[in-house]
Amino acid sequence: MSREAKRTTVLEVGDDGVALITIVNPPVNALTANIFRSLSESYEQAMGREDVKAVVVMGAKGIFCGGFDVSGFGGQKRREEQTKPGHTSVDFFTDAVEAAKKPSVAAIDGVALGGGLELAMACHARISTPTARLGLTELQFGVIPGLGGTQRLPRLVGLSKSLEMMLTSKAVEGTEACSLGLVDAVIPPNELLPTARKWALDISQCRRPWVASLYRTDRLGSLDETRKILNFARSQVKNQALNVKHPLICIDVVEEGIISDPRAGLWKEAKESQQLQKSYTTKCLVHIFFAQRGASKVPGITDRGLMPRQVNKIAILGGGIMGSGIVTALILNNYSVILKEVNEKYLHAGIRRVKANLESHVKKGKMTEEKLERTMSRLSGVLDYESFRNVDLVIEAVIEDVSLKQQIFVELEKYCPPYCILASNTSTIDLTIIGERTRSLDRIVGAHFFSPAHVMPLLEIVCTRHTSPQVVVDLLNVGKKMKKIPVVVGNCTGFAVNRMFFPYTQAALLLVERGTNPYRIDNAITKFGMPMGPFRLADLVGFGVAIAAGMQFVENFPERTYKSMLIPILQEDKRAGESTNKGFYQYDQRRKVTPDPDLEKYIEKARSISGVTVDHKLVNIAEDDIVEMIFFPVVNEACRILAEGIAVKAADLDIAAVMGMGFPPYRGGVLFWADSLGSKHICSRLDEWSKMYGDFFKPCPYLAERAAKGITLSSSADQANSRL
Repeated sequence: MSREAKRTTVLEVGDDGVALITIVNPPVNALTANIFRSLSESYEQAMGREDVKAVVVMGAKGIFCGGFDVSGFGGQKRREEQTKPGHTSVDFFTDAVEAAKKPSVAAIDGVALGGGLELAMACHARISTPTARLGLTELQFGVIPGLGGTQRLPRLVGLSKSLEMMLTSKAVEGTEACSLGLVDAVIPPNELLPTARKWALDISQCRRPWVASLYRTDRLGSLDETRKILNFARSQVKNQALNVKHPLICIDVVEEGIISDPRAGLWKEAKESQQLQKSYTTKCLVHIFFAQRGASKVPGITDRGLMPRQVNKIAILGGGIMGSGIVTALILNNYSVILKEVNEKYLHAGIRRVKANLESHVKKGKMTEEKLERTMSRLSGVLDYESFRNVDLVIEAVIEDVSLKQQIFVELEKYCPPYCILASNTSTIDLTIIGERTRSLDRIVGAHFFSPAHVMPLLEIVCTRHTSPQVVVDLLNVGKKMKKIPVVVGNCTGFAVNRMFFPYTQAALLLVERGTNPYRIDNAITKFGMPMGPFRLADLVGFGVAIAAGMQFVENFPERTYKSMLIPILQEDKRAGESTNKGFYQYDQRRKVTPDPDLEKYIEKARSISGVTVDHKLVNIAEDDIVEMIFFPVVNEACRILAEGIAVKAADLDIAAVMGMGFPPYRGGVLFWADSLGSKHICSRLDEWSKMYGDFFKPCPYLAERAAKGITLSSSADQANSRL
């Protein structure tokens, strides 16, 4: 049987008179045009058969439905014919299910997401397993629900909760879904189908209510209450979702159905959904979705058939902000962890940081005090290496000092078992240098987390030319269990993420020394979509870290680094960023941030040392030009990373920029965004600036060649051999 033939639905009629319709489209039973055609045919057969009294819909192999196949959204190349809003057999199939003369019950296990949940809500009842996940996740792809979800969900769970679920794209588990009214009963998996069959028969024989979700009003409040909720949602969206319109459109569509009537809401939903599927935002978000899925597939490593080894016991060296964050992420995901420090004072401080991280979960209602104690019990603290003799993985997370890290790895080689993975959380230092005094280069790997490590989703796995593929496979599995998004890259100074973004702050410093107001720069960058501008970020990270990292790039890439004395001058005056209440900004006792009028005198001093003068073209530079002058050097460095084979594919750099540095996902990542502007435009601007301001802006050969040939920057053609 061909793969396409397997993508269908199966109709089986039991002796009890219940027609079971099973969606079969592995791996997640996604909805496609073919699936909808098959569903429609199965429903027509069930409605036309006299021996059928009711219908149960379920998904094959314990998964109800993962929603639409999104590969055709945003103008992406279609893997097969995609569904189009406005098409009667798709948009109004759910209406047909709800209006059918025989009742339907959805038997939900695994997931019911997006269009899968919309199908379930059109049924007359929903039975779920306790751990099934239900949600409308369309907004994370830049679209809105298109099968009636904007109209039915508010009527089942209430307006506030429905808006929360749609706008955040967060799913709820079956037990919570039942308490919300989204499902009618929660049943163990082995009893799901029999219960659903009986429930369907009970509806058909009037022993249970026959409910059409679209016309329920009991969960909707007054019009005055409705307007207050909608207005509050709009204000939240305007503050949090810059540069995108689909969340506000979703609210408008929900409002139409409540203020006018649900049929008007359905028509507006279909129209808006169709338009959004074609949008550039959707194209970008779908790209990020597939980039995330593809990041763990590494040619030459994950295609060898290697199985991950069991990692049970993990040791962390260093209980500072980064080390304690890594410990927190590990014990939250059921790993036993040893934390080593150099003395009792530092060890107790590290453990306190871990507990404080967990206590923040308790305050937010995500964890009970009892669970906090159970989680903390997985952590033990030590001052020596004796307990390292049976650990499976060590992650070094001490300060960025080469000689210290080298000595640590010599000690680790003495005490750890020969199978133990030796990982460093260094953000910039070449791993070969760190391990050069050991005989264990094959098991040395980078495990670069991003701060705070228990919050940030990215794990940058760095392998040298000596690192064993088995070690990478093992670390990929650990990252997956930690719920991280792993990106595997080659070894060099700064690796992929920090190397790609080292020109980010340097470009900002160049602009400031030549006359651009630093607060205008931060404002332009945040309006572009970054969580914060380069100067606010420098304050947050701290100037000590910034200088240490910057020195690595100055030493290794001297021909293209911009050397500014501004940060060292600020640090000399005991201004080290947010930790000292003064940096580029000033901070009060509540950490409220405001511009500092004293900053100008430091800028003048740095300008004098650098020997540069104010360029009046840059004093009143347009915001769009600020964005380009800050990010085009980042694009340029990303091109070098690709050319050198540090990254396997451009999509890995895109997902790394989004998940590690906060690059706006609705722009698709650094290279995806760059390709939307065109390599010729980027190269010509860089070339222009390099003639005015030096080699910092000089286009690299990879970029220049693609600009000359009109090739996209993300194209893998002629890419160098991978360093993995």
